[in-house]
Amino acid sequence: MDKGLGLLQDLLVTDDDLILAVREKVADRGLPEPASPADVRAVEQLVGHPMPELLRRLYLEVSNGGFGSWDAVSLTDTGDWFSDCADIAETYRDFSERDCPLPSGIVPLMDRGCAMWTLIDFRTADGQIWDWDPASCCTDHALAPLDQPLAQWLADWLRDTASDSSSPHREPTGRDRTAH
Repeated sequence: MDKGLGLLQDLLVTDDDLILAVREKVADRGLPEPASPADVRAVEQLVGHPMPELLRRLYLEVSNGGFGSWDAVSLTDTGDWFSDCADIAETYRDFSERDCPLPSGIVPLMDRGCAMWTLIDFRTADGQIWDWDPASCCTDHALAPLDQPLAQWLADWLRDTASDSSSPHREPTGRDRTAH
């Protein structure tokens, strides 16, 4: 498919379309029930920023974790762990206590294994996706924006065109890059 045509098709996809497509793709995974509005508010309070609307809808309308190419971390301990941490709050606190903590509002979303994470920026309405890969250099340079909103990232996953490793969209950066 022509790259321009793919972009045009992505522009015509609504959040409702993405929610339905994600729900269909994960229907046979036996995922937890959707999160409650109180669960979403608790995470937003911890992070200090509102959850991007599409992510909020995924948690409220699809499942409390387990969706996505590497299984999104649950908002609360559902008994189904999708990382080494029980829930997103524990994961966020774990990253906050590191020698090189994440900038405020950047939230670990999916554990890709080998200390690599896909993260989401709660400071952006479209949920910009970030990469954490300390194997790419060192922890000072592990964090990098992907210049890709959650909707595009989901569309790539749904089309089976998402990268299985650090994204080709990764921009090398230093720790001083806290907004984009």
